[in-house]
Amino acid sequence: MANAVTQFEHMSFDDFEELLLDKPDNERWELIGGRVIRGMVGARWEHERIAGNIYIALQTSFRKKASTCRAFKETFYLKRKTLDLSVFPDVIVRCGTIDRGEVSVDDATALFEVLSPGTEPRDRYEKWESYKALPSLRHYVLITRDKPLVEIRTKSGLDWTGLVVEGLDKTLSLPGIDFEMPVAAIYEDVLTV
Repeated sequence: MANAVTQFEHMSFDDFEELLLDKPDNERWELIGGRVIRGMVGARWEHERIAGNIYIALQTSFRKKASTCRAFKETFYLKRKTLDLSVFPDVIVRCGTIDRGEVSVDDATALFEVLSPGTEPRDRYEKWESYKALPSLRHYVLITRDKPLVEIRTKSGLDWTGLVVEGLDKTLSLPGIDFEMPVAAIYEDVLTV
């Protein structure tokens, strides 16, 4: 039996960029470490609400603090040619100035992925392998969609540490972007009323 990894389509970043020209509007394509992922546009409403709650909280916090950090939602690309990476994280945080007209960044400071049974292995393992190679990344946050469970991976020096935050009474804390958010607010209108 063939190795499952060899059954996937692989290509370089440049070839993937050319392939995107033929992408149907109702599909969302990503390149993860050279592996092409083709999927449909859309997600369960709970996924969208959680990502939206995080995005709004980040933007509000950054504006109040006059921070140079900005949040971007899942229609904005994270691209890194040297990693053969072209993906749509659920929420991207990038700190510093950004040129007008940009449609992607390659130097995210924090990344958020909302986990579902279909995407969890890809977010937890495949994307993580590429994400942790980004020199600018300080935090990778995995949010479980159906229960109040948040996993935070934080870069400390050259190493990554992990922390699990579970329960609606807890707080998500990301010192690398000077941001805190109650877990209950992450799941507002999903698990809380």
